[in-house]
Amino acid sequence: MTRVKRGYIAQKRRKKILAFVSGSRGAHSKLFRIANQQKMRALVFAHRDRIKRKRDFRRLWITRINAASRANGVSYNRFIQYLYKRQLLTNRKTLSQLAVLDSNCFYTILDKIIVS
Repeated sequence: MTRVKRGYIAQKRRKKILAFVSGSRGAHSKLFRIANQQKMRALVFAHRDRIKRKRDFRRLWITRINAASRANGVSYNRFIQYLYKRQLLTNRKTLSQLAVLDSNCFYTILDKIIVS
């Protein structure tokens, strides 16, 4: 029986994988088997870190809101509690942007919530 080398289809598949890892160093970008393992590893890390990025940004927003509200004498959890009570809760990203970029507006919101 003659040997089948699969022709252009396998070459195309290998070429695609090697193109994916072309920025790697050494054997990781030259040898197919190692490159394939590296590609799978990279995709696993990319998926994990896409999920982790959401956690990290939420932590950052909460830290910024906490710092800005503590400067006005209210802790983060009290501030969020007041927002819930008045049914004024906006998302944490917006609140943190207000705290960083427009602190006067943030302090105004904070004062109105605490007073009422």
